[in-house]
Amino acid sequence: MSAEGATTALALDREPDVETGEDAGAVAVTEPGATGVVAARPSRRSTNTVTLDDVARHARVSPQTVSRSIRTPELVSEFTLERVRNSIAATGYVPNLAASNLASNRSMTVAAIIPAISASVFADALHGLEEVLSPAGYQLFIGSTDYRPGHEEELVRAFLGRRPDGIFIVGTDHSPNATHLLRESKVPVVEAWDLSDDPIDSVVGFSNSESIAALVRFAVERGYRHPTFAGSFQTGDFRALARRTSFEESVRKEFPGETVRVVDSGTATVDFETGRRLLDETLRAHPETDVLMFASDVFAAGAVLECARRGISLPGDIAITGFGDFEIGRHLVPTLTTVAVPNRQIGTVAGELLLARMTHRTVDTAEIDLGYSVVARESA
Repeated sequence: MSAEGATTALALDREPDVETGEDAGAVAVTEPGATGVVAARPSRRSTNTVTLDDVARHARVSPQTVSRSIRTPELVSEFTLERVRNSIAATGYVPNLAASNLASNRSMTVAAIIPAISASVFADALHGLEEVLSPAGYQLFIGSTDYRPGHEEELVRAFLGRRPDGIFIVGTDHSPNATHLLRESKVPVVEAWDLSDDPIDSVVGFSNSESIAALVRFAVERGYRHPTFAGSFQTGDFRALARRTSFEESVRKEFPGETVRVVDSGTATVDFETGRRLLDETLRAHPETDVLMFASDVFAAGAVLECARRGISLPGDIAITGFGDFEIGRHLVPTLTTVAVPNRQIGTVAGELLLARMTHRTVDTAEIDLGYSVVARESA
């Protein structure tokens, strides 16, 4: 062959595509010293740009297989998917997700709307959600409402504008506008942390009302006669409000004629200091209280610490219970009696429901009740 203008098709990486069995392709290069070819000097930018074809060559698959692995990973075998992902990592390839999503009409994102990012219960659920969705190629976008219904509506509108494939949202009480937006969007939605007779789509959680009723019955069985409920009930936390209502109804049922005692912090703050203050207000306003039930383990932990500081005996002088079964409650002295709820499982099951709906699989039920349990420890 003449050296003038000669090019050679080098059979680089001509092994069959591991997914399709097709030829992964050849690369045409100009031989060194060939004439008649003007080689433009590539820019630094283009030299460093890794393409989908580069990933395909590295993984020894076709570009179509790489594209499928990015756009529809559930349709690609685990072996090939791992091979492609390893090659993406090795080459530093960054997919153009905007173009890919436009072509597939899928964003591969799920929006998670929670009341507070700092709360460990919601962090646990997000971990469970991530465990299910991440292997399927979905990314989480997270927004915090700070217990403000108006802000929740803003987040719903903003996330829907970004076309998520699914939405995970804490609670079943939303503003009329937020509910309308979610229903009309036709996007799979899983509500969480409560139950509902009329969910937007699907709901995963437990009954906040029944859990407090069970805690009041526990107090009756332990011989307590003067319960007080304490927490924050002015914040748009409808689940805390449901617990308060359940407490009031349960006291009227279990303690006929007994005064219904509720102490409200009057603030949205959920911390140890507020728990200390709630204990102080209870002891001053309702000294007859023999069991103080908190709407959150955080408040209860603050109260237990304050009792230790004051030399108040638990449960001898007063008993204390919490809600949520947070890690700290197991390490307090005395350990905290509380209501345990399946935080991480809520996220896992919600993720499975969303994944089923997003991949058009049949979902048997719209409501999944994961239950709760009263955990009897030393404080009550």
